[in-house]
Amino acid sequence: MDAFYASVEQRDDPSLRGLPVAVGGSRERGVVAAASYEARRFGVHSAMPSITARRRCPDLVFVKPRFEVYKAISAEIRAVFAEHTAIIEPLSLDEAYLDVTENIRGIGSATAIAEAIRAEIRRRTGLTASAGVSYNKFLAKIASDQMKPDGLFVITPAMGPGFVETLPVKKFHGVGPATAERMHRLGLHTGADLRAQTIEFLTAHFGKSGPYYHGIARGIDHRPVRANRERKSVGSESTFSSDLRQREDLEAALAPLIDKVWRHCETHGLAGRTVTLKVKFADFQQITRARSNAAPVASREALERPVLELLQALLPAPKGIRLLGVTISSFAEPGETAPVQFALPL
Repeated sequence: MDAFYASVEQRDDPSLRGLPVAVGGSRERGVVAAASYEARRFGVHSAMPSITARRRCPDLVFVKPRFEVYKAISAEIRAVFAEHTAIIEPLSLDEAYLDVTENIRGIGSATAIAEAIRAEIRRRTGLTASAGVSYNKFLAKIASDQMKPDGLFVITPAMGPGFVETLPVKKFHGVGPATAERMHRLGLHTGADLRAQTIEFLTAHFGKSGPYYHGIARGIDHRPVRANRERKSVGSESTFSSDLRQREDLEAALAPLIDKVWRHCETHGLAGRTVTLKVKFADFQQITRARSNAAPVASREALERPVLELLQALLPAPKGIRLLGVTISSFAEPGETAPVQFALPL
């Protein structure tokens, strides 16, 4: 979807159309969750601190997010996908991979399917979507960004290897800013530079990601589209209207985050072993602290305990805290529970 959250807000409030809009945060605090294309022209983007976004675009309009609305529209969009294929791998509320090799309507062209899906999304929601069509996930993802907004781009098997050669490594899906910088230090700036390296060289410098980089530099990606993809973690975070320092205030701020994470785990039958506390200070320095248990977390209290212990280890806070987050991960297999501890007579 094109600037999904911001486009929904502009659709529902005509007064926002044509204006630079940021969803989330405020003029002074918080983080931008999404930016309209008008805002992006000023260099505003998601995950940017609100105060930085306002400096770049003084006329930026901040809108409070409505996640329940976005989820409902996302469900409408997924319903359109399901009319064409059952093999759908959601990445987020506004993005997914579809395998249409065998599709429900028997359409013989992936490009025609993409056009049909885009048209139906526009008809049902009034929103625009961009699509990338290719013979593997890596290239389909790259293609989806080529003609935004409201575009479609196709990378055929004949085009694939040559297309990748000219692509800057920072554009590769799966190569973040830190990895791109490491590649640059090694003289790897484009797909052609990556392709010139052996798999041994890439593995030595990038570990288990080496074979993946070796493949995609040649337009090769064998990863299947995985329906019902396993969730890796559940988390919640909050940015505060004023910086917090006192233990009591921080513990009070953590309580609703712990409640939300545990409620999701309980509802979906998830039990994780690793609890992570995220802290962002007033100067935007960010740290995480984690604790792993031998057995899955089995109650809200068992989730709260390590979170508060991790917080206590950071106190007294050297500077104000503007954001806290709680995440649980390393999920157990279904049916695996915490061991029972019996009382023994003394």
